[in-house]
Amino acid sequence: MQNILVIMADQLTALALGCYHNAEVKSPHIDRLAAEGVLFDSAYSSSPLCTPARYAFMTGQNVSTCGGYDNAAYLPATMPTFAHYLRLMGYRTCLSGKMHFVGPDQLHGFEDRVTTDIYPADFGWIPDWENADERIDLWYHNMSSVKQAGVASITNQLAYDDEVGSQAMRVLYDHARSEDQRPLCLVASFIHPHDPYATRQKYWDLYADTDIALPGVPRPAHQDAHNARLEKVIALDAVDVSDQEIINARRAYYGNVSYVDEWLGRLRATLDECGMADNTTILFTADHGDMLGEFGLWYKMSFREWSNRIPLIVHQPQRFSPRRVSNPVAQVDVLPTLVDIANDAGAGPRPEPIDPLQGRSLLPLCDGDASSDPDACVSEYLAEGTAAPMLMIRRGQFKYISCATDAEQLFDLADDPQELKNLTQHELLEGFRREAAGHWDSDAVRAKVVKDQKRRRAVNAALRIGRYQGWDFNPLRDASEEYTRSHMDLTRFDITSRFPRPPAFDPKWK
Repeated sequence: MQNILVIMADQLTALALGCYHNAEVKSPHIDRLAAEGVLFDSAYSSSPLCTPARYAFMTGQNVSTCGGYDNAAYLPATMPTFAHYLRLMGYRTCLSGKMHFVGPDQLHGFEDRVTTDIYPADFGWIPDWENADERIDLWYHNMSSVKQAGVASITNQLAYDDEVGSQAMRVLYDHARSEDQRPLCLVASFIHPHDPYATRQKYWDLYADTDIALPGVPRPAHQDAHNARLEKVIALDAVDVSDQEIINARRAYYGNVSYVDEWLGRLRATLDECGMADNTTILFTADHGDMLGEFGLWYKMSFREWSNRIPLIVHQPQRFSPRRVSNPVAQVDVLPTLVDIANDAGAGPRPEPIDPLQGRSLLPLCDGDASSDPDACVSEYLAEGTAAPMLMIRRGQFKYISCATDAEQLFDLADDPQELKNLTQHELLEGFRREAAGHWDSDAVRAKVVKDQKRRRAVNAALRIGRYQGWDFNPLRDASEEYTRSHMDLTRFDITSRFPRPPAFDPKWK
């Protein structure tokens, strides 16, 4: 049977990794994983914002289908995730770290969850498309992360990820010494390199001799409509930012990429130590990227490459030869891929889809077979920074962006990787327009989103009156069954809690 280890970073753009041709970033463990595995060169977030991206990742459905509109979107307990499917196939499923589930179900198919989440599980972060020009300063991004970039010994985020990594290692150790014979699917989900751009001294010092470049595309005098809205969302003009502050922010971000990279190395070392390396598939990815000052923008919420391109690496050297795949893929493809990996390794039987899936299995591409692949993917955006549904279609080398309130965009990424030339007269435009119209009814989707925003705001207002009961996850822990307790057979417990198992103990008398 094949164990599965999914490692997810937060706000990690593919363009900030050595294996994706960034010569400045130090990411040796990720680069090694890519060199040994299948690297997807054109992987995209299904929605470049935390919760929507993760709902698409978990459910195999686009956010307009599963309802993952924004960072306060509710995921029903009846919505099947890959954790449900893998449990049906005989897996033990465990989550360590962030998944930004909203609502009272904080497991969504995971049998175990060993940390709380770093973000709230309630309806506090709801955008308002009927008042889209108003900033919500309580939780919208601002430029403090850039202005205050630098070194920190500890932050809220570092404390969290230290726990995520150590708990994930503990899960691997516990699995190796467990008498439970089921294969393991562990998701280790880190908050870094998400802002704030504050990194520990050791990671800052890694870049002491690195000439970190300014953004390749500076802030233009005239932004396109969506970029202009994002400037307001992040309060870009509330401060003046120097070139040195931009470099500091990128340096700290790169430092935190190296921090995540180090955790990948530790987790792989733990797999080796536990004898699990040869029967564990590793999938490394992120929820979305970070603009890092490109076009003058920071953070995510954009279909531009720095925000929407993510790393995706599938590592199973005993099954897949190392290769790079150019076909566009997205997070909705993860669920069917994991189910196929489990089925391919002898788990089963493969369950029929409970709901229609909008992703496809990437196993053929991992095998080098692109003959029946659509060579395309989509990304949707239905949260703050717009007041109308936004759609991106990546087909072959072309990227098309559509929104009812904005001028459409078409970029040839092979000829124009920085997305500077909008091909307003291209012969492919009409075909992309038809594809976008067939993908959804934009007006109907907007009405559905606005109605859902109103519903959640009303419910949230009611729940704030009187005693407030949060949905934040409290990890279950029974200390009476941990370590050494007087009701245990101590000899047996010491043996079963040890890995590798010691020689058999067979005393002359009992």
